[in-house]
Amino acid sequence: MTTERQPSDLDALADEWAETLLDLDPEWHVELGRPGREGDYGDLSPDGHAARREATAAMLARVDAAEPADAVDQVTKLELQRVLGIAVEQHDAGFWRHDLNVIASPAQNVRDIFDLMPTASAADWAHVATRLGNVRAAVDGYVESLRAGIEAGDTPAIRQVVEVADQVERQAEPDGFFAALALRGGDAGLPASLVADLEGGAESARAAYSVLARFLRDDLAPHARERDAVGRDVYALASRGFVGAEIDLDETYEWGVEELARMVAEQEAIARQIVPGGTVADAVAHLDADPSRMLQGTDALQAWMQETSDEAIDHLAGVHFDVPEPMRRLECMIAPTQLGGIYYTPPSEDFARAGRMWWSVPEGVTEFGTWRERTTVYHEGVPGHHLQCGYAVWNRGELNAWRRSMNWNSGHGEGWALYAERLMADLGFLDDPADRLGMLDGQRMRAARVVLDIGVHLEKPMPAALAGVPGRGRRDEQSTWTGDAAFGFMAQHVNMNAPFVRFEVNRYLGWAGQAPSYKVGQRLWEQLRDDARAAAGDAWDPRDFHRQALAVGSVSLGTLRDVVLG
Repeated sequence: MTTERQPSDLDALADEWAETLLDLDPEWHVELGRPGREGDYGDLSPDGHAARREATAAMLARVDAAEPADAVDQVTKLELQRVLGIAVEQHDAGFWRHDLNVIASPAQNVRDIFDLMPTASAADWAHVATRLGNVRAAVDGYVESLRAGIEAGDTPAIRQVVEVADQVERQAEPDGFFAALALRGGDAGLPASLVADLEGGAESARAAYSVLARFLRDDLAPHARERDAVGRDVYALASRGFVGAEIDLDETYEWGVEELARMVAEQEAIARQIVPGGTVADAVAHLDADPSRMLQGTDALQAWMQETSDEAIDHLAGVHFDVPEPMRRLECMIAPTQLGGIYYTPPSEDFARAGRMWWSVPEGVTEFGTWRERTTVYHEGVPGHHLQCGYAVWNRGELNAWRRSMNWNSGHGEGWALYAERLMADLGFLDDPADRLGMLDGQRMRAARVVLDIGVHLEKPMPAALAGVPGRGRRDEQSTWTGDAAFGFMAQHVNMNAPFVRFEVNRYLGWAGQAPSYKVGQRLWEQLRDDARAAAGDAWDPRDFHRQALAVGSVSLGTLRDVVLG
């Protein structure tokens, strides 16, 4: 743990903001492992959003007036100004009125927080029961905000409404998530009164999600916009939030097209090593037919994830990275949902709850290719998100609570995780051509979604190379990106099953600006490393670079450059 520094006035403001967030959005108590309000939700109604806006603007004014005491304070001030300023802008632009997508909106968040709630004791289960009973109020507030969007003519796309309605209905089924959670409590040897509370809470939560599903289909869908595109202005504001800096969207789009071509060429070269003279499709078919590279069932997947993660930590710690002892524990989990997606949740502030890698396996998917997924473990675990988030928590002597645990920048965080994937290839962990093909498949996907995401939401012309993609038309036709065309395009550039492709594309269409932040962030991380190595010359030590860069926590990409290069 780093040496303690004397907390400053700006640290006090950041800590006060952290406490404000804990008050406005009590779910943070669970995420951080802090006692108190374990069963409460934040107010998702228009009044709740107005309260957040008022608190945010008031804190921003105080931060603007504060004077930094040292270099740590300078970063804190820049980050608070960025985060608070963008939050006010996005509120005023009405983002809260159309907050609906297939992966990261209140429709998922109200349920997802249960995944982090401890269930080791009767007291833990009592908190679960309380939260189950509070689902209805959270959903009602959310519906009220979406109704405000209808009244303002500011609604999500119909594609998102239909997809999320399907998700919500699955949670509300008699054997859905809430019912299954209550059954787990019933099997835990709890007092009869607590089991009754769990069952009653689960029924209330199921009913709330049924209400939400009916609202989405009957009330919101008729007013939802037909086009997937959000437009340049909304996209630019969303992108600034995810990247932490303003990027040239048109230049980034063109770079994405070029980067995709480079990834395709590299992957095709590796494919020919696996199947001489063969295509990527030939190599994929060859690997998928190899029983030694396939896992059967989620139990085998979970065990392999854990083994791969533990092995990476053992080999990297003390050699390529400094990995403090509490960070050497990463738990690999199968998520209790079947929505698709792989994600990471950080450790609690005291490391009592370890960092966790979650795999939400879509229904019906029972086979998993290790050649595809080894790089995913490095992305979510070590040296990816686990190392990154763990360093920030570990550095509590220098970073205030907000910076180490509550500030997250997607361009910084996801860019680091992609950087980590490439780094593992450079370090020899993906020398097997099959594993390297899987890494390149992921890198190709991230480049493709830069093109797709910006292309669809800005309704840009499609590159001529996309002739033949469903929805594009003939080669000699000038076509504009559409959501429908995105599915065929993505299917050409990833070697994943149809449910995965469907979920991923729907995610991009509903969460504008988020997906490109990964590759944009990787681009900057690699530039920073190369610049730092050139400046250090023979004195270059990658452990020093990584420790310095990660110790500042999650910051905007512009701030990261200032911090690393000084």
